[in-house]
Amino acid sequence: MKATVSWEHDLRFTCKTETGHTLELDGNGETMTPMESVLLSVGVCSSIDVVDILKKSRKQVDDCVCQLDATRAEEAPRVFTSIHAHYIVKGQSLTEKNVARAVQLSAEKYCSVMLMLTGNVEITTSFELA
Repeated sequence: MKATVSWEHDLRFTCKTETGHTLELDGNGETMTPMESVLLSVGVCSSIDVVDILKKSRKQVDDCVCQLDATRAEEAPRVFTSIHAHYIVKGQSLTEKNVARAVQLSAEKYCSVMLMLTGNVEITTSFELA
């Protein structure tokens, strides 16, 4: 995997992946910040897993929302110290057991973003059926 980050002006950068996707990030909060993108990546990566695991179990998923709550260190470097991911999943014939298993498998086995942070960030999860 390759990517290029190019400085535009001030603290704004344009990011481009080898597949041609682009994203603007900056350090002033005018666009998404790098830390916001990491937090969102946790949510997207794990939500992909949850939906995929449920669908592979032949469950109908109508909606999946991941609400993220992160805490950062007070002093530089202001790394994440904890992230909580709460999944709200809606679908036909879903049970708490189905969703609990999907969330657990994502957090412990499949979500590469979460697993990359393991050992440095306290990651917790919860879920509800909608």
